Amino acid sequence: MCEAMGGFAVITAVLVGLGHRSVGYAAYADSHPDELQIVGLAEPDDVRRSRYAERFGVAAENCFRNAKELAAAERFADVAINGTMDEIHVQTTIPLLEAGYDVLLEKPIAPNQEQLDMLSHAVERTGQKVVICHVLRYAPFYSAIKQRIANGEIGDIMHIHTTENVSYHHMAVAFIRGKWNREEINPMLLAKCCHDLDLICWMKSGIVPRKVASFGGRHFFTRENAPAGSALRCVDCSIERDCEYSAIRHHVDNKMWPFYALAGEVNYERGDVTDEVTMRAHVAHSEYGRCVWHCDNDVVDRQSVIIEFEDGCVATHDMVTNSAKGTRRIQITGTKGDIFGDMVDGIFTISKPGAVAGSETVVEEVRLNVQEDLHGGGDLRLVEDFLSVVKGDGGSISTTVLSDSINGHLIAYAADVAMREERVVTID
Repeated sequence: MCEAMGGFAVITAVLVGLGHRSVGYAAYADSHPDELQIVGLAEPDDVRRSRYAERFGVAAENCFRNAKELAAAERFADVAINGTMDEIHVQTTIPLLEAGYDVLLEKPIAPNQEQLDMLSHAVERTGQKVVICHVLRYAPFYSAIKQRIANGEIGDIMHIHTTENVSYHHMAVAFIRGKWNREEINPMLLAKCCHDLDLICWMKSGIVPRKVASFGGRHFFTRENAPAGSALRCVDCSIERDCEYSAIRHHVDNKMWPFYALAGEVNYERGDVTDEVTMRAHVAHSEYGRCVWHCDNDVVDRQSVIIEFEDGCVATHDMVTNSAKGTRRIQITGTKGDIFGDMVDGIFTISKPGAVAGSETVVEEVRLNVQEDLHGGGDLRLVEDFLSVVKGDGGSISTTVLSDSINGHLIAYAADVAMREERVVTID
């Protein structure tokens, strides 16, 4: 449990699911050993569990195959970092809460409202804390915008518009060939844009969303759009060298997303596999070597959402895939001015009416360093804030406890109903 180390309370943690997200959060312990120590693991893959036990120095008796086994043992740590796959977030988190662990839970919280309610009731019943990994709240770009709004610089918010442009290569690896390509696992809007919907609700400071409409669908990545000469797999394709979606181009030639596409190649994760022959052979015969127009994907490749809040504010969000550049943009219009910015560029402008000053507008440009770590600098700041919450020190303006993260998910659930049934959905 918490121990004194150099005058600070060291939080001890167990990792549940050893994917790149949980291991990424655990990296905070590498640079801040006086604040966080990894003392336990739960992971069904024997090789992966053994590898990270060695990396973090975890004793064999503190290594388990799953969250249920971990929860059944006597509690030996303060918190759990749950980075399991999306569809089992709730079933793995509830036993941890019941065992007395506070939990840092990867987003999205749950694939549907029924499971979200189950988790919410478990939090109320156990009294434990669940903090959601809405890391963009902690990115300097968004936290700076939030602070300007909290300071009243643009008045009351009248309208918010956000856009997420998903790059062509990210769409291909994760949502067409990869683990998130099926509605039964997670709808695309929830899996990719729960960040954006959460940001919208966060900017509104708890004002309740009431009505949702949505339009979209899967229109591009279909078999009907397969180019002439394409094959079922990139390795067999006559046009592979000229295709922007070539898996060989993405993962071997250009080294994009190798931690997804080569995840089954154990030696790659250890850094041993670097030769292109081995990498090409693995990609060629895995699910990541399939043609993007001949996969089993059924998630949307575009979707737009309109939200009305109870105070009359309207927000819109556009999820656009197949983009040359992946980025997020935001525009907020208030009663005294507006804010517009691009997260990847790390720049936003504040514009205000300038008639009194003798001009059309008065503009301030804000430039931020967004290169510190993943998600615009938000990942490790999230961990730091989580530790503050667990210690009872409060947290920051970005703190995301479960009850504060629900509205964005409710919008996502309602939007998919609205899109399928072609109607406006009221959130109760």
